Amino acid sequence: MTTPFSTAFDAALIAKYDVNAPRYTSYPTAPHFREQFAEADLKHAIRLSNDDPIPRDLSAYVHIPFCLSPCFYCGCTRIITHDRGKADGYLARLYREIKTMAVLFDQDRCLAQLHFGGGTPNFLDADQLVELVETLHRHFSFSRRIDREFGIELDPRFCDGDYVRRIAAAGINRISIGVQDFDPAVQAAVNRIQSIEQTRALMDGARAAEIRSINLDLIYGLPLQTPASFARTLTQVIALRPDRIAAYGYAHLPQRFKAQRQIAAHTLPDAATRLALLQQTVEMLAAAGYRYIGVDHFALPGDDLALAAEAGTLQRNFQGYSTHGNCDLIGFGMSAISHIGASFSQNAKALIDYHAALDAARLPVARGLWLSVDDRLRADLIQRLMCVGVLDIGAFEARYLLDFATYFQDAMTRLQQLEADGLVICTPAQISVTARGRFLLRNIALCFDAYADNTGIHYSRAV
Repeated sequence: MTTPFSTAFDAALIAKYDVNAPRYTSYPTAPHFREQFAEADLKHAIRLSNDDPIPRDLSAYVHIPFCLSPCFYCGCTRIITHDRGKADGYLARLYREIKTMAVLFDQDRCLAQLHFGGGTPNFLDADQLVELVETLHRHFSFSRRIDREFGIELDPRFCDGDYVRRIAAAGINRISIGVQDFDPAVQAAVNRIQSIEQTRALMDGARAAEIRSINLDLIYGLPLQTPASFARTLTQVIALRPDRIAAYGYAHLPQRFKAQRQIAAHTLPDAATRLALLQQTVEMLAAAGYRYIGVDHFALPGDDLALAAEAGTLQRNFQGYSTHGNCDLIGFGMSAISHIGASFSQNAKALIDYHAALDAARLPVARGLWLSVDDRLRADLIQRLMCVGVLDIGAFEARYLLDFATYFQDAMTRLQQLEADGLVICTPAQISVTARGRFLLRNIALCFDAYADNTGIHYSRAV
């Protein structure tokens, strides 16, 4: 029987299914958002959400776009600058957005999750970050539950243990540190020179400040990486003993991300080497006691993610796997995405447009989407397969009043080849992901994606 942590790494099957596929942090995915969705739509979505019989808790994502130095692998929405003063103008608009959004939500709705991403959130100094948290607290009711999760992404090259102590006192209880690779040649090739000593010092400071969970980000498939060099990085990371590890496959898309044009394609590992890097990552982390959660994520048995996976309460949102995915998500800052009820909305991606909207007393909504009934039921189905690994067909039919075999006839036809290859087991009662299929969740979900055949979108690679 497959448990939440059963895995079987089948290199031949993973190579066979190495195709472009979404990460399904949302469904539909962001490229399908439309400019016709405007501020009035977002406000209407919030009103409908407030009127739910049992309104959902709230989650907030705050985007800090500034970075002091470009990392060549990066595909994030960010602004490279050494002018720390740019943060002042950005924060002024951010506070305006927070205040404007807060009055739209019923005050008894608790903020259970908060995440600061970027860019580099610690581009803000400790005073600015603490003030930002306090501003959110003034306008929203912070949950007092012990399981609330307030996290931030940190670059250890530009902050220290005192910084973490300050923000922990303000309520931050989870940090994520970008490592990518400790090999000096790889670091030079991607323009991110970061020592293990800097990383360890920040982690030591976080533990002294009683930060509940520490995540380290890795990337395999970077220029000049080899199995031998990446094994050294993995050994060093395991010795640091973070609670969570995210190991992402690098997607080289220089036509979309200007910074990636600094990477010479011939220095990238070939497909066979990428696969070897992934297999090595899975095997070394498993041997060190980390459990594979799914799609890039690993966690120690006592971490909240592993506990949620074991309990069947794991969720997936724009930050990846989450223990609070059933919240209404409010995105603050340029390019940030909100998921309120049956809607998605995204803020303006350009700083000038974000500022202009708020200066004109408008919310900076640039595009979005109202989810159709079909969108919602497919999103639910994909969530269940990617987070729980089992879909109860009878319960799904009762929830959505449909005949599963008829409604998903095309999807089930696409799924037949995956079943033949041992990735899923399909019966009239359920669809269950096998131990082999756990490494190909995106491919399984792709079978149920109504947008998959006509998007023409270049998604990140599966491997």
